[in-house]
Amino acid sequence: MTDPHEWRQIFAILKLAEMGAHRRTTKISTEYLAEKLGVSQQTASRYLIELERKGWIKRSIIHEGCLVKIEPKGVGALQKVYANLKLLMEATYPPSITLEGTVFTGLGEGAYYIAKDRYRKQFIEKLGFDPYPGTLNIKLTTEYDIQARAELDAYPAIEVEGFRNEDRTFGLVKCYPIMIENKVKGALISALRSHYDASVLEIIAPVCLRKHLNLKDGNKVKVEILATP
Repeated sequence: MTDPHEWRQIFAILKLAEMGAHRRTTKISTEYLAEKLGVSQQTASRYLIELERKGWIKRSIIHEGCLVKIEPKGVGALQKVYANLKLLMEATYPPSITLEGTVFTGLGEGAYYIAKDRYRKQFIEKLGFDPYPGTLNIKLTTEYDIQARAELDAYPAIEVEGFRNEDRTFGLVKCYPIMIENKVKGALISALRSHYDASVLEIIAPVCLRKHLNLKDGNKVKVEILATP
């Protein structure tokens, strides 16, 4: 629910609930509701009309104002907001962390590791996409971003198991679901063996991010890391 107008409707139905309209039919004047909402009487009247059209309330006009009862659909909308707020306030970890850094050309090792069949099969199974053979490398530059990235190590992650072949051992990889520039779903990968320090983000996605987002070295990129359950 991201539409600001719908949030105003939620606020209106919340005020109606505060007046008891979620439990019984309540007599309400638009003048009194307008004071509760901090809007004009005309706007308050419009909100009631909109809520009635959405099926959130049942309304009857009387001489003293109107009789309002919040319908099950309206109660459901309030319960959804309540559940989201409860989850947010009681969660052990924030639902997401947003970091910003600059794109740079890495060592080129990403394609080598991601193409390994034992890794790739797990990426597809556990992340839900077949990664493009290569990583987008982002350098964090501010103290805030570097500190926030360090805190991520304590968060739950999707683990891609390591393996051993005839030549060498390939280690465990921690993965965090992300949104890149609010446009592309991908994953931040954190290998136990890496040539980079914690100020570098290595990102995989089902597409070549440089081409898809038209990125070049030095471009700033925002990455929203989604905390896993």
